[in-house]
Amino acid sequence: MLGAIAGDIVGSIYEHANIKTKDFPLFGPGCRFTDDTVLSVAVADCLLNEGDFAQTLRAYTRAHPRRGYGAMFRRWALSDDLPAYGSWGNGSAMRVGPVGFAARHEDEALALAARSSAVSHDHPDAVAGAQAVALAIYLARQGRDRAAIRAGIAARFGYDLTENVAKIRARYTFDVSAAGTVPPALICALEAEDFEDALRNAVSIGGDTDTVACIAGGLAEALFGLPEEIAAPARAYLTDDLEAVVARFHETYGA
Repeated sequence: MLGAIAGDIVGSIYEHANIKTKDFPLFGPGCRFTDDTVLSVAVADCLLNEGDFAQTLRAYTRAHPRRGYGAMFRRWALSDDLPAYGSWGNGSAMRVGPVGFAARHEDEALALAARSSAVSHDHPDAVAGAQAVALAIYLARQGRDRAAIRAGIAARFGYDLTENVAKIRARYTFDVSAAGTVPPALICALEAEDFEDALRNAVSIGGDTDTVACIAGGLAEALFGLPEEIAAPARAYLTDDLEAVVARFHETYGA
């Protein structure tokens, strides 16, 4: 889970200033955690405490305002009872990483991912994106090799995962859709040499870099582990309440 947070922080300064290169400082000036981190921690909290996804997401959004929430999500989160709003965006895929670490079997990963998504992002594309991310992380935790993960996710969700990072980098532009975010983010992790390389891949393709790197970072943590030289600075960006949930989650579910 901290891998996803590290990706969010590293990618935060490049979202509106894409760089299309892997040569950049990991924690550059101005980096911060965004809504991707806040809502990932909310999902983790919900899993730890068997909470209600909608209530927990709303509570965390209100506790951590001005973190880059989308307008429609913000309106939903600041209400008490608005229903899901049909979003096909990447907002539920970016926050679902903890499900992949907590799930005990494939069916649970898929079910929990769908539940965590549907409270706000109930469009089939958004639900599928969240399920794909959670399942990829779960499969990596079970020791499946990258070729098997790529093939399994492509077959189940109909994603084209045949491109390589270089080809994606050449053509990719800003895309907040789940269908346009999840496949390239997964490829960035599946083609990486190690955890750090996954984040560099994700930032280098451009687009919605904090979210792409958040998703890639979650899968990369499951594939490679998270080196302490990246984990420590990532933790340092967090507020005490967020860091406490992250610590408890890692104690409970490991990585």
